Amino acid sequence: MAKAIHSMIRVLDEARSVDFYEKAFGLRVKDRFPFDGFTLVYLRNEATDFELELTINHDRKEPYQLGDGYGHLAFVVDDLEAEHRRFESLGLNPNPVKEMKHEGGLRAKFFFVQDPDGYKIEVLQRQGRYT
Repeated sequence: MAKAIHSMIRVLDEARSVDFYEKAFGLRVKDRFPFDGFTLVYLRNEATDFELELTINHDRKEPYQLGDGYGHLAFVVDDLEAEHRRFESLGLNPNPVKEMKHEGGLRAKFFFVQDPDGYKIEVLQRQGRYT
């Protein structure tokens, strides 16, 4: 059986992105591999061994165009309202908390935030299928 191990995004500023993901989600640098022309940085936290791979192309000066194919990353938290307040206090500018209902029941409670490069990230309340 296949196991998901990481998702990769291209970022413009390594320090800015590492700082954001540590503040927002407690992700820390697990490995960092500099190559000629680019660097790979792997972030993770103790909750999972799934990693976020940041690719930094050394000669890139302009922000990446995210296009219309990217959707979002998602993280689950125990207390969505507390996390939303924490994000606000850190100046991370989360969108308002929303609820999605389906067939009369609460399907998901969530908010979105964008990282420094504009990638959308969904933060979900731990419940139902999001555990």
